[in-house]
Amino acid sequence: MTDNSQQSPGRGPNSTPELPTQYAPAEVEGALYERWVERGYFEVDAKSEKPPYTIVIPPPNVTGSLHLGHAFEHTLIDALTRRKRMQGYETLWQPGMDHAGIATQNVVERELAKEGKSRHDLGREAFVERVWRWKAESGGQIAGQMRRLGNGVAWSRDRFTMDEGLSRAVQTIFKKLYDDGLIYRAERIINWCPRCLTAISDIEVEYQDDDGELVSITYGEGDETVVVATTRAETMLGDTAVAVHPDDERYAHLVGKRIKLPLTDRTIPVVADTHVDPGFGTGAVKVTPAHDPNDFAIGQRHGLESVEVLDERGVIMAHGPFQGLDRFEARSTIVAALRAEGRIVAEKRPYIHSVGHCSRCGTTLEPRLSLQWWVKVETLAKAAGDAVREGRVAIHPADFSQRYFDWVDNLNDWCISRQLWWGHRIPVWHGPNGEMVCVGPDEQPPTGQGWSQDTDVLDTWFSSGLWPFSTLGWPEQTQDLAKFYPNSAMVTGYDLMFFWVARMMMFGLYAMDGAVPFHTIAFHGMVRDEHGKKMSKSFGNAVNPLDWMDKYGSDALRFTLARGANPGIDVPIGEDWVQASRNFANKIWNATRFALMNGATVEGPLPAAGELSAADRWILSRLNAVVAEADAYYDDYQFAKLSDALYHFAWDEVFDWYVELSKTTFLKGGEGARVSRRVLGEVLDVVLRLLHPIVPFVTETLWTTLTGRESVVIAPWPQYSGFRDTAAEAEIAEVQRVVTEVRRFRSDQGLQPGQKVPALLTLDGTVLAPHEDAIRQLLRLQAAGDGFHATATLPVAGVTVALDLSGTIDVAAERKRLTKDLGLAEKEKAQAEAKLGNEAFLAKAPEPVVAKIRARLTTAEQDITRIGAQLEALPQG
Repeated sequence: MTDNSQQSPGRGPNSTPELPTQYAPAEVEGALYERWVERGYFEVDAKSEKPPYTIVIPPPNVTGSLHLGHAFEHTLIDALTRRKRMQGYETLWQPGMDHAGIATQNVVERELAKEGKSRHDLGREAFVERVWRWKAESGGQIAGQMRRLGNGVAWSRDRFTMDEGLSRAVQTIFKKLYDDGLIYRAERIINWCPRCLTAISDIEVEYQDDDGELVSITYGEGDETVVVATTRAETMLGDTAVAVHPDDERYAHLVGKRIKLPLTDRTIPVVADTHVDPGFGTGAVKVTPAHDPNDFAIGQRHGLESVEVLDERGVIMAHGPFQGLDRFEARSTIVAALRAEGRIVAEKRPYIHSVGHCSRCGTTLEPRLSLQWWVKVETLAKAAGDAVREGRVAIHPADFSQRYFDWVDNLNDWCISRQLWWGHRIPVWHGPNGEMVCVGPDEQPPTGQGWSQDTDVLDTWFSSGLWPFSTLGWPEQTQDLAKFYPNSAMVTGYDLMFFWVARMMMFGLYAMDGAVPFHTIAFHGMVRDEHGKKMSKSFGNAVNPLDWMDKYGSDALRFTLARGANPGIDVPIGEDWVQASRNFANKIWNATRFALMNGATVEGPLPAAGELSAADRWILSRLNAVVAEADAYYDDYQFAKLSDALYHFAWDEVFDWYVELSKTTFLKGGEGARVSRRVLGEVLDVVLRLLHPIVPFVTETLWTTLTGRESVVIAPWPQYSGFRDTAAEAEIAEVQRVVTEVRRFRSDQGLQPGQKVPALLTLDGTVLAPHEDAIRQLLRLQAAGDGFHATATLPVAGVTVALDLSGTIDVAAERKRLTKDLGLAEKEKAQAEAKLGNEAFLAKAPEPVVAKIRARLTTAEQDITRIGAQLEALPQG
């Protein structure tokens, strides 16, 4: 009824499996993981005839350590790959790390600073050697932490974005793009970090609201003046025009004229440009082509000069009294000088506005005119958009597709050069007369006097964009590339849609002759704290996942993360939730231990349907339904729904109902007990295999103990057999209904769960008759002996349960309590009905308020019915 075929024989019939009384994750996880690695479960063979399944790890920075975001993402990928491995796929989870250009260079420069040195003291070659030494000694600690989490990656294939093979791939594609006219060098406005001393791409800019000032300044003299406003007064030294809208009559008499630039001996033209919004501010804007992207565009249209006034460190370099001042010091000094000349018309302070900061160091960025290398993205971006539009690449969740299109359809050329020493050096040589030669990996660079290699390195995302195919041996046509490309899926955070996913799409389609890099992109959300707030050290809510793994086990953390993983939605997480997942692992452990102690087995075929009890048929029917449900959720990347379905089936149906029902069968012994032992073994076998991809450690321990087989890692994934028994499901549902209702009544009467009560059950002629022993066992009901007096009668599910509560409760006190509760419920009902009957109230009240009152009415009506039944069930007199 379920596929229980395994890869090796199980335990002998006379062996007795044993489990410790408690599960101790710390004692088993490390050893289990090393055993999996030693046995090569996660390795792959490109010559295999199995169908491929490939996912590459989003390469963590070599400087990084495992944070909750990594743990979340890795849990999802590990679950996917473990399932596919069990399904018989040649499953490759490709590991590796990113060289993280700016971050790594910053780390090593900080080390040098402690020695009183800078990278310039060492020189480029020695500094790069120092970084490699740091990587060997201190980098990559995250790899060991990934083992703690249980990542099933192919460690023998570990890659690094600056290893020899990947460096060859980078040089190859740069040369190809250059030769195809898709890489060029040009002066443009870029985001410049005065701390890191390098260009920063647009998507690496972090915007935040800063407290600044807005200053309005008078330009010109006499009748030929205009007022402009700025938050960056220091850049006025580089102004080369004032721009107004062509249709703005206020300034028509000034267009084409030149006016004096304050604090300088220069005059600048007034130009008409449609970029200017005449309704914003004064309708006139200062134009600084060297220090603002919009101004640069205006300058290009009007042939304006670009005057640089800030150097690479943000220091004023224009001649005059402000030369040598830091940009922020210069800002206040220049405003003071303008105020002294009577040029300040207005000052707004504080003025909160959005300012770009370096994502690596937090420094306020400067728009700066700079000579950089660029990728011409028009054709590449179109191909990346078309691949999704044509259905060759699917995006999950589907509503993220529009966000993707909004980006790739409006992508600007990509600045790929960085003014760093650590990274892939641009493979272009410059000659003494301005010549440029791009050199491929098998070509000799030009030699002779005056030739030198470009000093810039490539943006880190350039090499990361090649990850799906460079890790498989490209540009060589390897067996790995033929087998495992395209990748099956890309699982990553929505925050990397632009940083990384778009780059991989463009480069994959370009380098692989139109073949997509992956068939599916599955976006997940960000991990937040339990209140939904971003986690940050500065907020004091950052969590080290290793602490939770030490305290509760890796499985508990993994299950918590998976259970919160709705596609594309942020994931809140708190320690209480991890503790609850630890309790779930303990529940699995205890239930399996009970089953083993009572002889549960997987040996031999399942008994025929005619030998099965209704409870056996019910749980096998439900088991098949859950197998189908799990497959559907996996295929749709619905990890939260998957985890929730498995949790409730395992805990609510298997452990709380079937195991409890089995206890009665085991007590009776005989053929029924033999059959239930085999069914219980089957159910646990399948449940453990279904849970394994998410909670691999506890399931491995339990499954191997239950089955005596080698490892659940290589066990076959459960198959839906089609077996369903709706009659058995309905029958057990009636049992559950009776037990649940009587339990509720017992609780309402204040009876302890273990307190035994005499009862008479009228079940003859119903489907519940065969279940009387189980019902009595579950409800702690004794037989109705001599002197039985029915003090409470409950009609439930077409049967009658009569209870003798004599001596168990104070009937008078209970009647008084229930009567008071009934009065409160009736009062609540009357108030709700009065409001809902008030037409004036309904016309004015917001819909959520009305809905809340309707819900109160429903609850009150249910309470009245419930309390009335309890009062009626109490003994009279």
